[in-house]
Amino acid sequence: MTFYGYFRSSTSYRTRIAMNLKGLDYDYIAINLAQDEQLKNEFLSLNPQGLVPVLQADDLLLFQSPAILEWLEEVYPKNPLLPKDAAGRMQVRALSAMIGCDIHPLNNRRVLQYLRNELSVDEAEVIKWCNRWISEGFAALEKRLAQDNSRDNSRRKFCYGDSPTFADCYLVPQVSSARRFEVDLNPYPNIVQIDAHCRTLKAFSDADPMQQPDAPNA
Repeated sequence: MTFYGYFRSSTSYRTRIAMNLKGLDYDYIAINLAQDEQLKNEFLSLNPQGLVPVLQADDLLLFQSPAILEWLEEVYPKNPLLPKDAAGRMQVRALSAMIGCDIHPLNNRRVLQYLRNELSVDEAEVIKWCNRWISEGFAALEKRLAQDNSRDNSRRKFCYGDSPTFADCYLVPQVSSARRFEVDLNPYPNIVQIDAHCRTLKAFSDADPMQQPDAPNA
């Protein structure tokens, strides 16, 4: 398999985590978003949206990280990232969507570049924008995690159950973004604890942006 991504991209990050948790090997091709390599014809021939990640498996081209994660789960069932029961799968997918649909898109690079370049928003206001939407999303997510914990009087190591799921693949990159955009994480103890535990696992630490070959000073 060949993986096209960018070290800091949250969607690339979550996909790397999932592939690591599955124990999969892949070749890595860096697409430098800072230099708009995703807009060059060579990459657009792989994904006309000009977005990372793209995963090439033989003649199959996969795009959009939620779809890639679902494909990985179906094709490589070992080390499952979804619960066995329908209710559990719904819960994990819902937690993932809270991040992937309602938080991440609003601090995606394309949106921030539009704010900076088209609307002439200064950097302090861009940070404020990111802070607002991450904080709002994390507040709701924290309540959901706290409700789940209160049912069994324990704080989980993961977003759901006793092993990593899609939700953790989504959460850890979003926490990295939150720190980059100076979000105060003190109001979110469940999120912080889950993130801290996940980062002790090799699959997560190996996927960290600064461990990638295209990271600065890598």
